[in-house]
Amino acid sequence: MRPSVSGSRAGMREDIARVMKVADRPSIVMVEGQGSWLWDDAGNRYLDFVQGWAVNCLGHSPRVIVEALHGQAQRLINCSPAYYNEPMARLATLIADGTRLRDVFLCNSGAEANEGAIKLARKWGARYRGGAFEIITMEHGFHGRTLATMAASGKPGWDYLFEPKVPGFPKVPFGDLEAVRRAVTPKTAAVMLEPIQGEAGVFVAGDDWLRDLRRLTRELDILLIADEIQTGIGRTGRLFGYEHAGIDPDIVTLGKGLGGGVPLAALVAGERASCFDYGDQGGTFNGNPLMAAVGCAVVETVRDPQFLDAVAAKGQYLIERLRALSVELGHGEVRGRGLLVALELKDRDAADVSRAALDRGLLINAPRPDTLRFMPALTVSRDEIDQMLDLVRASL
Repeated sequence: MRPSVSGSRAGMREDIARVMKVADRPSIVMVEGQGSWLWDDAGNRYLDFVQGWAVNCLGHSPRVIVEALHGQAQRLINCSPAYYNEPMARLATLIADGTRLRDVFLCNSGAEANEGAIKLARKWGARYRGGAFEIITMEHGFHGRTLATMAASGKPGWDYLFEPKVPGFPKVPFGDLEAVRRAVTPKTAAVMLEPIQGEAGVFVAGDDWLRDLRRLTRELDILLIADEIQTGIGRTGRLFGYEHAGIDPDIVTLGKGLGGGVPLAALVAGERASCFDYGDQGGTFNGNPLMAAVGCAVVETVRDPQFLDAVAAKGQYLIERLRALSVELGHGEVRGRGLLVALELKDRDAADVSRAALDRGLLINAPRPDTLRFMPALTVSRDEIDQMLDLVRASL
């Protein structure tokens, strides 16, 4: 299908000149998307294995989200977070049931959810651990772009941005239990990590290590925060990434896939950790019924065991095919779980390969100079995976 394009391309080029330059974007302008495919204003088609950085979990413009938006928009778009609304309550219940945690605060982005988790851990430390405020985080971790979440992140190159930094985030190597133990002091309130470090290049926390970390945090009486912004809502073949290890964090943050393409996130806390007082947390659009209705549609779709089994099967197929391609072309390891996967390159610049793929009609991501990352829709077909692999081979 070739979309119709309204307006002149020259007009579009004038418009994009006014967009603040915070990213090195190609000059193409996307105008339509369906499933795994995008079209630009010239009618060119692209196979999308980025999907908004793992945001569009059901693909572009899926019927279930379109219908949720249409139906809710006719009833109630916004009523102020000073009042409960029906989709807010329904989505909070779906998330609480899925995580087995008690309280859910709906918000607009993963960074906002993580900022809330930091505030909640500090409030808990002040109340129950003698004023403890530090949160141990992981080297190369990524938690967002607010001042606090940037300080919590271990992303190279951020060390001297926007000084002075928010204090209180000692870093340890990802996967090093003894380093965590040594970093804990009376000032420690929590440990925060991603089950898979996506922005770092898709490095999976070992299930045994996560279980040991959960035992350690209990032993030392500190909180465990799971940042599931990229791994949650089915991305790994389970509803939440930490489920593979069979652990129960004290705090979980969700975003990206939760809204399936609309701005929606959640801060989720167990009874032990949930200690905000009235006025401690809030936000103008938080719990917005229009966005919450979409979240309900997404969670109700993804939580189906058959849907999750299909994600796991397609993820295994993607990993196996990428490994075969890597052996064939002399590249490195394939890392990941479910449909969050990376290929390590040898003697190739990943950004160059990504640009070559774009020229061939494929969207892939290069989080590191030696790594390609694949984050297709959870509804991607095996045929689309095969098409992607052919385009990657040509691009390499």
